[in-house]
Amino acid sequence: MALNIEDYAIIGDCETAALVGRDGSIDWLCWPRFDSAACFANLLGEPENGRWRIWPIDPAAKVARRYRGHTMILDTLIETAEGFAIVTDFMPMKIRGTHLIRLVRGVRGSVRLRTELVIRFDYGSVAPWVHRDEEGSLIAVAGPDLLVLRASTPLHPDGLTHVGEFTVAEGESVEFTLSYGLSYQDAPRAIDPYKALEQTERTWLAWSKTFEHAGPWSEAAIRSLLTLRALIFQPSGGIVAAPTTSLPERLGGGRNWDYRFCWLRDATFTLLALMNAGYVNEADKWRKWLIRALGGEPSLVQILYGIAGERRAAERTLPWLSGYAASQPVRVGNAAADQLQLDIYGEVLDVFYHSRRAGLAPDGDDWALQIELLKHLEIVWEEPDEGIWEVRGGRRHFTYSKVMVWVAFDRAVKSVEEFGLEGPLDHWRALRQRIHDDVCRNGFDPEQGAFTQSYGVKELDASVLLIALVGFLPPEDPRVRSTVEAVERELMVDGLLRRYDPHAGVDGLPGGEGAFLACSFWLVDNLVLLGRTDDARRLFERLLALRNDLGLLAEEYDPLEKRFVGNFPQAFSHIALINSAYNLAHTYKPCEQRSGAKAPADAEGLLLPR
Repeated sequence: MALNIEDYAIIGDCETAALVGRDGSIDWLCWPRFDSAACFANLLGEPENGRWRIWPIDPAAKVARRYRGHTMILDTLIETAEGFAIVTDFMPMKIRGTHLIRLVRGVRGSVRLRTELVIRFDYGSVAPWVHRDEEGSLIAVAGPDLLVLRASTPLHPDGLTHVGEFTVAEGESVEFTLSYGLSYQDAPRAIDPYKALEQTERTWLAWSKTFEHAGPWSEAAIRSLLTLRALIFQPSGGIVAAPTTSLPERLGGGRNWDYRFCWLRDATFTLLALMNAGYVNEADKWRKWLIRALGGEPSLVQILYGIAGERRAAERTLPWLSGYAASQPVRVGNAAADQLQLDIYGEVLDVFYHSRRAGLAPDGDDWALQIELLKHLEIVWEEPDEGIWEVRGGRRHFTYSKVMVWVAFDRAVKSVEEFGLEGPLDHWRALRQRIHDDVCRNGFDPEQGAFTQSYGVKELDASVLLIALVGFLPPEDPRVRSTVEAVERELMVDGLLRRYDPHAGVDGLPGGEGAFLACSFWLVDNLVLLGRTDDARRLFERLLALRNDLGLLAEEYDPLEKRFVGNFPQAFSHIALINSAYNLAHTYKPCEQRSGAKAPADAEGLLLPR
């Protein structure tokens, strides 16, 4: 049975990632890409669906863990009555091939450990044929997939599992290297695990040196940035929303989705998080990924794409997996790719605008694409859609969707005005005003003093917190303040925000869900804009306290069960944390700044979409 979500760590090589439990079990790994089928799927099923565990035989052993500095190398510290040992887990970077390495080092006395390797290809459904090669390495093959285990201690078969016991004394070490390959090619070559460790550590530390400090919250921000970097598919620059599928938004429920895709809705906040932190190269690769993914007819633009820009995301279920905490169905693929979400046009135009402001697109190579997108948006903007939360209860005129339509034309106007690009300026200005008037007339409820979830309803939605952040209304507009207060009043649970009332029927699904963490970070940003700085800091610190011991966040948090729910680790949550950290850092006075932090800015310098 899988652990609580917060008991997992992530390691990765920027092409895929593995989840390592506090109990030393790797319960999730898709190879060779984030979106490949899993060869370890215990996270969503049972041990027989695949896992690789290394753990102390002593049941009284004390276990702690940490990342090694500003890297994604995981050290698990094991202390028993007889000794102390460290298990180091990582996936090498800048090394030929794709590998997962586990090093066990004795530090004091001696520690007895056991390992259990259960390989199951195709999401835990296929037991491979396992044999040894001439060098004694284990070779596991099924269909196109091949895994090679090279170990300095012997493992022996136990049914369809391979197990072994070993002891590490002070100064001794045991090495395990698991490598992925294609069964119709030569097996992956052996690598030196210690050279791979040295190279991987250098690579992560060199990347983290670019980091621009975020005042008192720099450590939280850099850990989130490292997590975000681990979710970037290096070959394409695409950023996966999470490395997992079907971790439930409600334990035992059916809100279980595949997040191993790239969402356009995340585009602006992702770009700002990377640029604010000084990672211009990654921001530029993300912008270029967007251009490639959007290639084609504007009417065929999707809300999400594969990590290399693939358009196919057919959704299916895996009935042989019992689901995390018995939460079914287990899904792969995501049918939301076929939805209409008007907000994505605003996200895309906003990214291109901010990119140009930052000097990432000086040649205007993306302007023709933007014009075509705007032509299509002008035709469809008055239609109802499924909205930012991808509801499956029917289309509506979602307020946030219309606000982001306004953003699309606003950024087009500003691109002409600020950069001298050519376009029908007067026409876009008039259309921008028409959309603005439409939202203010139909999306604002005077009785509640708030912008509502969609036109003509009373329900609130945390997405309207973005109204001031994207510049639709200035923060001093009384409608902004009253909307923030209404959202706090109606959607707050135990100091955290829900996206909306899940029992109102808008999403067409039964049951509830946890507090959506990104929304609470948006509230932090709004409190900063409203001058409620102390409230913003308190809420931000409350959110930081929810992170697990390694600084990781899931998509949601269940205030009743006091545990993570939703896919993990979640890029959207970490992106929101990063942006809120910088926004708060800019409210600090010079005497409050830690050494090395940026100088503070006034309210006009807040690093928010404008």
